[in-house]
Amino acid sequence: MKNPVNHALPATKFSVVVLCFLLIFTTTVRTAQAQEDESKFGLSVSLNSDIFFGFYPFFAGSYKLNEKAEFTFYGILWSGGTGAAWGNWTEFGGGINFLVSEGLNINPQIGLLNGSLTSGLGTPVLGEGIVPNLTIGADYSKFEGEIYFGYYLGLDHGNPNTNNFIHYWINGGTKLSSFFSAGLHFEHLRFAGGKDHASDAAYNYYASVGPYIQFANPNGKSFARFTTGWDLRSDEEVAKSGYEQPSFFKLSVGFSL
Repeated sequence: MKNPVNHALPATKFSVVVLCFLLIFTTTVRTAQAQEDESKFGLSVSLNSDIFFGFYPFFAGSYKLNEKAEFTFYGILWSGGTGAAWGNWTEFGGGINFLVSEGLNINPQIGLLNGSLTSGLGTPVLGEGIVPNLTIGADYSKFEGEIYFGYYLGLDHGNPNTNNFIHYWINGGTKLSSFFSAGLHFEHLRFAGGKDHASDAAYNYYASVGPYIQFANPNGKSFARFTTGWDLRSDEEVAKSGYEQPSFFKLSVGFSL
């Protein structure tokens, strides 16, 4: 009598093959998705030091939404320098970056302040102020430039006075080679009054213009920039601010991760 043919073994082998195929396919899809997600994400970190704020690290990140827009987020650790006396002052926010054309982008954002500077409190608090801000960046083969404007608005946390500030800069330069560029930088920091301040309380901390030089990796992964300038304020403005600053300088080094 012949042994019956075992049909279960081929079926089992087929199931194993199908299962292996599904596992490989799923892994491949997940890997491709992860690589695609990673390619949409960007993060850069810079270390900065200037004559007013002292040392402050900065980071900026983005996630590509489509061909014309990115979600962005950023943070500034002002507490590394002067901000240490303002309740470990930090700024964190986000927004949308619009890719207007090749080399030109417009990035409106809003930041949350934490500390004691704009609220006027001696004790640091979460959400002591907000910072609506706008950055316009240009990066072409022979030209680079940036415009930044931020309004630091203090929120009422029970102190008689709040403090508002305007901070902005404009710079532009020529790429003289694949790794070296130079140009001009104008920067202005102004106290803009606030709750229960006199109508004429506003004054300028500094208003500076001068040259910058930058060395950058041609692949865009890192850079080093030195900026300097001289004070444009009148003697009356210097006296009102109580802050004498005949020159301005800033050093930055940055990396893209």
